[in-house]
Amino acid sequence: MALTLSAAHAPSQESLAAQADRWMLIISVMAPTVMMMLSSTIVNVSVPVMSGELGATNDTISWVLTSYMVAMSIVLPLTGYLNDKLGRRGYLLWSIAGFVAASALCSMATSLEQMVLCRILQGASGAAFVPLSRTIVADAYPRHQAARAMAVWGLGVVGAPIFGPTLGGYLTETFNWRWIFYINIPIGILGFLLAARFVPETPTKDRPMDWLGLVSLAFAVGALQLVLDRGHRDDWFESTFICTGVAVALIAFAVFLNHSLRPNEHPIFDVRVFGDLNFSLGCLVMGATGVAMFGGNFLQPLFLDNLLHYPAMTAGLVLMARGMGSLVSMSISGRIADRMSAKWVALPGVLTGLTGSWMMTGYSTDLEPMDLLLPLFLQGVGIGLIWVPVSALAFSTIPQEKSAEASGVYSLVRSITSAMGVSITSTYLAREIEMQWSVLRGPINPYNPAVQAYLQPMDLHSQAQGIALLANTVTTQTKLTAFMNGFWFITASFAVMIPLVLLLRSRRPARVAHAAAPAD
Repeated sequence: MALTLSAAHAPSQESLAAQADRWMLIISVMAPTVMMMLSSTIVNVSVPVMSGELGATNDTISWVLTSYMVAMSIVLPLTGYLNDKLGRRGYLLWSIAGFVAASALCSMATSLEQMVLCRILQGASGAAFVPLSRTIVADAYPRHQAARAMAVWGLGVVGAPIFGPTLGGYLTETFNWRWIFYINIPIGILGFLLAARFVPETPTKDRPMDWLGLVSLAFAVGALQLVLDRGHRDDWFESTFICTGVAVALIAFAVFLNHSLRPNEHPIFDVRVFGDLNFSLGCLVMGATGVAMFGGNFLQPLFLDNLLHYPAMTAGLVLMARGMGSLVSMSISGRIADRMSAKWVALPGVLTGLTGSWMMTGYSTDLEPMDLLLPLFLQGVGIGLIWVPVSALAFSTIPQEKSAEASGVYSLVRSITSAMGVSITSTYLAREIEMQWSVLRGPINPYNPAVQAYLQPMDLHSQAQGIALLANTVTTQTKLTAFMNGFWFITASFAVMIPLVLLLRSRRPARVAHAAAPAD
C-alpha cells in the first residue's frame, strides 16, 4: 500500500518541483530585467534636481534618458552573436556585472558629460536583459501558453518603468538622486547569484561577426538620435551639423539595408523576419506604445514639477496610478488572451489608453492630486492590455528557431522608438513653449487697457511689480498650453495603434485548438 501511494504521489511531487524550478528560473532572469527597465524611467522625477546639480538645461537633461536607450538600441543586435559566443548564462552574467558597475559610476557623476557617458555604459550592459529574459521565460512555458508567459514577463518589463518615477521620487526626496543608481547594486547582486544557479547554459558557437551591419546600424541609430536631441537647439535644417547628421543617418541605413538583404551567412539580424505580417505589425504597435509610454513618462513629471510644483515624492505617488492600472490589466490579460482572440483584448486597451491620454489634454493649474489619478490609471490599464496580447501575437507565427533573433529585433524597435518618443516629446515641448510665448507676449503689456483693468484691483506699488506679475502669468500660461499640446501628441500615439491592431491576424483561442493555423 505504501509503495502504491508513493507511486501515485510521485507525479504530483515532480510537478511541484518542476514548478518551483521554473519560478526560480523566472525570478533569476526577471530581477536584472526589472533593474534595467527601472533605470529607464526612475530618473524622470529626479530630472529637475539632477539638472541643477549637473549644470544641465531642461532640453539637455533629456540626454540622460535618451543616451541610455540609444546605447541599448545599438548593442541589442549583438544579442544573438554574444549569446552564441558566450553562452546564454555566461552572457547574462557578464551583462549583470557590467550593469552594476555602470550604475555605481552613475551615482558618482559630477557633470552632465560624465552622467551621459555612464548611462551609455549602463544601457550597453543592459541591452541583453529583455531579449534573453523573454526567450528564457517563453522556453519555460508550453507553446500554447504563450500569452500567459508574456504576462509574467510583461509584469516586469512594463511594470518596472511605470513604477520607476514613484520609486525615484521617494529616493530623491528621502535621500538624494544618487540613490536611484545605488538601488541597482543589491538587485544586480541578487540576480547574478540566482542566474548563476538556475539559468541553464547553452552551448557556445563559433560565429563570425557582421561588422559592416553593426557599424552601419550604429551610425544610423546614433545619427538619428543626435539629430532629434540637438535639432531644436541648432535650429534644425538651418544648421550644417543637423543636415550632416540626417545625411549620415540615411546613408548608413541604406548601407545596412542593402547589406542585410544580400545573401549573407551571418547577418547581424535577418531583416526578412519583417516579412511576417504579425511580427511587423506587432513591432509597429510596440513602437507607438514606446512613444506613448516613455514620452508620457518624460512629460508628466515635468508637468507636476513645473506647473503644479509638486515635490518629488508627491509626484511619484501620483504617477503610481499608471503603474497600478498596468498591473491590474496585465494580471488578467494573459489569461483572457489564452481563451479568446488576443486582438480583441488589445483593441480595448488602445481605446482605454487613448481615453486616459485625452483626459490629460484638459489639465489646468487648479488640479488636485485626485484629479490626476483617473487619467493615469486608464492610461496604465491600456498599456497593460496592449503589451501582453500584441507580444503574443507578434511571435505566434515566428518559427521556433527564429524566436531568439526575432526577440532581439522586437526589443530593438521598442528601444529605438522609446528613445525617439522622449526626444520628440522634449523637442516638441521646447518648441511649443517658445511659440506660445511669442504668441502671448505681444498683446500682454502694461499699456493695454485690458491689462490695466486686470492689474488695477491688485494695488501694486510700482510698474515693475506689474511687469513681473504679467511675465509670470504669461510664462505659466505658455507652459500650460505647451504641455497640453504635448499630451495631444501622446493621445495621437494611441490613435495610430487602432488600424494596426485591427490588421493583426488572430490566433484561435487556446481551448479550441492550439495547433490551428492563424485565422484572419
